[in-house]
Amino acid sequence: MFLRKSIIATSGLFLCLFLIVHLSANFILLLPEEVAREAYNGYSTTLRESPVIKVVAYALYASIFFHVLYGIIVTYKNRKAKPHRYVVNRSQENSTWTSQNMGLIGMFILLFIVVHLANFWARVKLGIGAPVGLDSAGNVDVYEVTYSLFQNIYFVLFYTLLMIPLGWHLDHGLKSAFKTLGFYHKKGLAVVSKISLIYATIMSVGFGIIPLVVYFK
Repeated sequence: MFLRKSIIATSGLFLCLFLIVHLSANFILLLPEEVAREAYNGYSTTLRESPVIKVVAYALYASIFFHVLYGIIVTYKNRKAKPHRYVVNRSQENSTWTSQNMGLIGMFILLFIVVHLANFWARVKLGIGAPVGLDSAGNVDVYEVTYSLFQNIYFVLFYTLLMIPLGWHLDHGLKSAFKTLGFYHKKGLAVVSKISLIYATIMSVGFGIIPLVVYFK
């Protein structure tokens, strides 16, 4: 069980770093279109063509896979170990609602990942779906793919609302990762707790607000 939780923790921390980079790039979408299109498409082209980034991408895919896989396994085993509720349930005194429902929250995030990959990765990387054109610089026009998607209010609401469970997951997950990896310094954990909340808030609000801003541009 410790090995599984360690894999969840280390893969989760790697994904947290990835989200910082991803959000930073997505802020390009908030710039005026004449600047944003070229910058965003140039950035996307660099990611697809750089050998170093390709290695990081494989590490990212592996992290997502193992994080989801072992998250499901640990959740299943925890529930199987406690098939019946206690007559007097004092779980709220010992843990938060988020910690008790990380499996459910994780399923919402998995749904988001599948939809997100289908809309972007599968279309741009694999060529599945409507063809993606080129911009004036000859780069694949990922900006147009993103901009068009965020003109659909249903996708905007989907992306924005699912950032709420993402925030819950990041806040609890980041704190838990440090504990799993053996960090138990009392004052240090208090600092980690505050950093986790700030980080989770920035990520969820940042990713959640971008579709709304693009929609109302």
